[in-house]
Amino acid sequence: MIESGNLDRVAIFERQVETVAASGAVLKTWAPFLTLRAELRELRTDEVATGFGEGDARAVVLVVRWHPTAILTSDRVVIDGRAYDIKEIAELGRRGGWKLAAVAA
Repeated sequence: MIESGNLDRVAIFERQVETVAASGAVLKTWAPFLTLRAELRELRTDEVATGFGEGDARAVVLVVRWHPTAILTSDRVVIDGRAYDIKEIAELGRRGGWKLAAVAA
């Protein structure tokens, strides 16, 4: 269950977009597409070691409420000015929310 009081962070979800410059060069940038309140949870050391490889100390878990906009593992999330690549997404019950595992980009 998600408790509203624990959603104390602002999570800005970004998706990579490609634009073509006048010169014909393809530019890849990140564009925000969704902003949600989130709970930031730290991963235990054994979760970091088995889930993302040893030494990946900047791994986090986010909990957000359900939203109809799809979030993909190709997206990233920015919290407190730091970008994280989304590695795994799990649904928390039926329309209860999402639990996302992410590592610093």
